[in-house]
Amino acid sequence: MTDTTDDIAEEISFQSFEDDCRLLGSLLKEVLQREVGPQFMEKLDRNRVLAQSACNMRLAGIEDAAKLLEKQIISEMSQMTLEEALTLARAFSHYLTLMGIAETHHRVRKTRNAAHLSKSCDDIFSQLVQGGVSPEKLYDTICNQEVEIVLTAHPTQINRRTLQYKHIRIAHLLEFKDRTDIGHEDRDMLIEDLVREITSIWQTDELRRHKPTPVDEAKAGLNIVEQSLWKAVPHYLRRVSSALKKHTGRPLPLTCTPIKFGAWMGGDRDGNPNVTAKVTKDVSLLSRWMAIDLYIRELDNLRFELSMNSCNERLSRLAHEILERETSPEDRHENWNQPQNWSHLKHQGQQVPSLPTQLPAGAGLPSCTACQDGDSQFPRVELPGRNHMLLNQQDGKGSARPDSSCNVSNHTLRKKLSDGNLSNLNNQPAATPRSASFSFNQLRAQRKLFAESQIGRTSFQKLLEPGLFERPTVAPYRIVLGHVKDMLVKTRKRLELLLEDLPCEYDPSDHYATSDELLEPLLLCYESLQSCGSGVLADGRLADLIRRVAAFGMNLMKLDLRQESGRHSDTLDAITRYLDMGTYSEWVEDKRLEFLTRELKGKRPLIPLTIEVPLDVKEVLDTFRVAAELGSDSLGAYVISMASNASDVLAVELLQKDARLAVSGELGRPCPGGTLRVVPLFETVKDLREAGAVIRKLLSIDWYREHIIKNHNGHQEVMVGYSDSGKDAGRFTAAWELYKAQEDVVAACNEYGIKVTLFHGRGGSIGRGGGPTYLAIQSQPPGSVMGTLRSTEQGEMVQAKFGLPQTAIRQLEIYTTAVLLATLRPPPPPREEKWRNLMEEISKISCQSYRSTVYENQEFLTYFHEATPQAELGFLNIGSRPTRRKSSGGIGNLRAIPWIFAWTQTRFVLPAWHGVGAGLKGVCEKGHTEEIKAMYKEWPFFQCTIDLIEMVLGKADINIAKHYDEVLVSESRRELGDGLRKELLTTEKYVLLVTGHDKLSENNKSLQRLIESRLPYLNPLNMLQVEILRRLRRDDDNLKLRDALLITINGIAAGMRNTGLLRWSGLCLFISYAGSFMESISLGNFVYCNGYEISSFMYYPSLSKLCLNSQRKTGRENDSRLLACSSITLMAMFTAPEDLRLMSRYCRVSLGS
Repeated sequence: MTDTTDDIAEEISFQSFEDDCRLLGSLLKEVLQREVGPQFMEKLDRNRVLAQSACNMRLAGIEDAAKLLEKQIISEMSQMTLEEALTLARAFSHYLTLMGIAETHHRVRKTRNAAHLSKSCDDIFSQLVQGGVSPEKLYDTICNQEVEIVLTAHPTQINRRTLQYKHIRIAHLLEFKDRTDIGHEDRDMLIEDLVREITSIWQTDELRRHKPTPVDEAKAGLNIVEQSLWKAVPHYLRRVSSALKKHTGRPLPLTCTPIKFGAWMGGDRDGNPNVTAKVTKDVSLLSRWMAIDLYIRELDNLRFELSMNSCNERLSRLAHEILERETSPEDRHENWNQPQNWSHLKHQGQQVPSLPTQLPAGAGLPSCTACQDGDSQFPRVELPGRNHMLLNQQDGKGSARPDSSCNVSNHTLRKKLSDGNLSNLNNQPAATPRSASFSFNQLRAQRKLFAESQIGRTSFQKLLEPGLFERPTVAPYRIVLGHVKDMLVKTRKRLELLLEDLPCEYDPSDHYATSDELLEPLLLCYESLQSCGSGVLADGRLADLIRRVAAFGMNLMKLDLRQESGRHSDTLDAITRYLDMGTYSEWVEDKRLEFLTRELKGKRPLIPLTIEVPLDVKEVLDTFRVAAELGSDSLGAYVISMASNASDVLAVELLQKDARLAVSGELGRPCPGGTLRVVPLFETVKDLREAGAVIRKLLSIDWYREHIIKNHNGHQEVMVGYSDSGKDAGRFTAAWELYKAQEDVVAACNEYGIKVTLFHGRGGSIGRGGGPTYLAIQSQPPGSVMGTLRSTEQGEMVQAKFGLPQTAIRQLEIYTTAVLLATLRPPPPPREEKWRNLMEEISKISCQSYRSTVYENQEFLTYFHEATPQAELGFLNIGSRPTRRKSSGGIGNLRAIPWIFAWTQTRFVLPAWHGVGAGLKGVCEKGHTEEIKAMYKEWPFFQCTIDLIEMVLGKADINIAKHYDEVLVSESRRELGDGLRKELLTTEKYVLLVTGHDKLSENNKSLQRLIESRLPYLNPLNMLQVEILRRLRRDDDNLKLRDALLITINGIAAGMRNTGLLRWSGLCLFISYAGSFMESISLGNFVYCNGYEISSFMYYPSLSKLCLNSQRKTGRENDSRLLACSSITLMAMFTAPEDLRLMSRYCRVSLGS
């Protein structure tokens, strides 16, 4: 039973949330009043209030009145012009987005204000220690925990990045508004800033006009790191360390990070021809460049902070060594050797100049200083005066003689200087010293031109550094960190050259290649501060930087590669045919394994250098070549989608080995890093059932087992896919097959003494394996989470979970504590074998029901295209990859994302629940109801599965789904829709029977309240989408209609969460009024009711009298339908649904039809 004080606290918390909603809504209304005018605002308010009234009527059980009001909304929308429909769609869409921002802020505020935060490190560590886990065990488990969150570019993030940034700024303003120390003037300025942001959002095109490239998607992922994770990770690690010290007496080791990050953006080529080998290389280099750039920024701040002189002997010695190197002639002006504009020369077709590798002492000094080395082989450029004469010094004699052939314009010289093309000046005579008549204007012009040159910039930089005579007093930390920064700057320059495809010398001593190299001087500074009694300084910004290096490395996120198994078979086909060995794909599995194992044991390359292959095969080979060049220092795993056999894994191992041999031979040195982990991805139900057998077969091969032990520390990684398995067999069957597959894979690895990491390919929606992170991890099979876990965070969920530092910190803590609990306190298995048998029976019936509808009913595919906006989703431009793996039009080749996305738009969410009702009904009718209820109470996996389905059912709307059918579906196929809606009601009935709840989401009142409060904005958007689809399918070339449709898709996506797209938003009804003005809705008219205060509406007899007066104003005194609907609307607006049930006698005035 919930504590009453908890209810009060929740109510107070919701009040703050509703205040934010009311503020943002009123500001948006103010902006719209100015942008679209009062006449349109009347229409918008009328639709909003009608929708609110219909929602309250339906919640009160007055179904007839709700339908009547919805018919009125539909009627008005059908009469709207295209421009009005577009503006209405935009307005409601922005309402939902703003309320979503308010909800996110509400969650952050609740977390911040909570005295005791559940699922936090402090909370879970305390529970475990009190539950008997020793401090030593807890400490070791956390220190050895390996969780990797892999960010993907799955096309479900519907908001443009520009708008995402504006939304983040609004969230920051809401956070600032909560401060208690801001005065009235600051608050007024804050409101003005909010108005500016909302105005900017309204005036910004919310639609992507072009598909993003894979590089664009990668940049979006890197932006998440820069704007949020970069700040969140050190804060999160501090929390872990603090909680560990509190409960075990020892803090988290400085270089230990329980969570790291990976990425698929730029590496996931499965069905995406836009991801090429060059894209992968560029994205990896870009990620490294971003990491280096962020470290340089942090070092600038850190150098300013660490100004003290006291240090230990090791740091002092290192600082003196650095000073000695800097004062040596060959290192003093090394920056000269870095041309700044090689790409400019390259694009003009010019040859990149060969610059000297060593410049003489004093070469970096300005030409007006005393440099008398006339024997130097390098030219010394004097900048000209007004007469544009180059002054020449010949044979060291110092005689000045003008020479017309030596005239070089300032423009030409400046261009050569800016291009770094100093060697081209060799054919110019050398300059003489200036004559005594050198004028002041000439000197000023010379200095100006000198300052603009690269030489001048280099010398100016020297002014910012301490002079040699000052060096002995410079703080040693600043010297060491300055050297670290110099190395990072050189590393960054090298990466820029590689990104430009320019030649780049390989000198390991000139740049940082690994994070260990970067950590070494940082840790030395940390140890020095600690030994000198400055631990409080060491544990500040320096410790945060060390933790960032440990977490992000030199790449921010290591890039996974993913490719379909069939593409590897095609590549080996081309190779074996070229070598006259036959066709690889036609061989039986045993023959494939024999061939692959033999080649893997050999030392020679398999692929001849002269081989000619088709372009698609060449792309696969180029990808492996790039993987060899980058190595495991930059890349993570190679994931094989649609894996089904052991040969799929060995094929990748062979192609990887061959590429590394080739690249190593060309470079004349070993490839960087080690080989990539090869990870089979089991996706379909058939492949999931065979996963354990495939892993057993792999580990039984001596070469492979030894390879895993030697090169991957005895660790096998296996990925399981949630999206395609759900589309293949339905959500319930997929969940059960995934559970069994994980059990079998773990057992297979245990048999061979190999550790296993399970990689979960979860989507954001329930239909694609999404749901609350904590619940999902806690319901995994026992033994499947042993301190290690990889999981994808896809598309819209990346922004939702990690877009703000506060939410990112919370999510990282939840990942850590959930994995910790699953490791030390794994969930129980099924209590008895009968439970497994019941699951098999439910799964079998559920799968049969699902597949009989989706795959075996010949009318279903056409019904799907008619009843949903699936065909129109391609215009959204939200991802770089196609919506289908292959060109055929069946459900099987449709990707899981558009499959879920389309049903989410109609609020039917069919993939997440279809078949579940049939399965539960089947076992309950056989007398197993009590066993099913016991399974729900005692088995976390079953409880999680049912709870997620219940959550989806709570967000589904049968009336909205029916409206799509009535307007868009051919009459001959509407019967199919009727049957599906009956199936939805059956599922709801049996889910409630199993859970013991009276209504959906009964155990989550907050969720229920948020769902109900967003409906006045979400329902009209769905009705408008239906109307726009109806028009668009008659005029499919109308670009304005298409824009209007896409905006409704944006809005519905903003209003939904977990069921398919961005977030389900908590909204509140706000009513604007001034003085005694109030407006009421009637069927077809606004009725203005002047002279009545809002409080009078609470008195029901007065309400009836008011409605009667409204009749008289409009001259429709005898219209009983108007009287009834006026009463219904007003009561619905100002009365809670439970009160409406008691008041229904006032409303039941002959409504007619």
